[in-house]
Amino acid sequence: MNKYIDATEDQGKVFYQQFHDKGKVVMLNLLRFRSVADYANATNLKPANEISGKEAYDRYLESTLPHLSKAGSKVLFYGSCNKFLIGPTTEHWDAMILVEHQSVQKFIEFSRNEDYLKGAGHRTAALEDSRLLPIIEKLIAG
Repeated sequence: MNKYIDATEDQGKVFYQQFHDKGKVVMLNLLRFRSVADYANATNLKPANEISGKEAYDRYLESTLPHLSKAGSKVLFYGSCNKFLIGPTTEHWDAMILVEHQSVQKFIEFSRNEDYLKGAGHRTAALEDSRLLPIIEKLIAG
């Protein structure tokens, strides 16, 4: 089974081409945490004692929220989840988060911000697998 933590360069290009002129974009993040956080690629952030993936993600959020706010973005919802009501019975997610960005350009600026990137290793350490789905609002007539 493939694991997905970061977007590829090609995925980033397609995302930009499809959504750059659509205004606000909401990112649906599905998250599966490691039982034990893996700081192999972020040794500068590694805590003195072993922590769970959930705890590492909490550290990621703590370091990220101020940068989201500065970028004009906001968390719309963050919650726990598990198995689908409708969907594959073998697939589960530990949490999901919806983040609204003012535009694709603002999202890209945020994701490249050096201060944000200093704490982004907590996310990589935390996650066993993830999905990131960009969503553009559609108005329903009624």
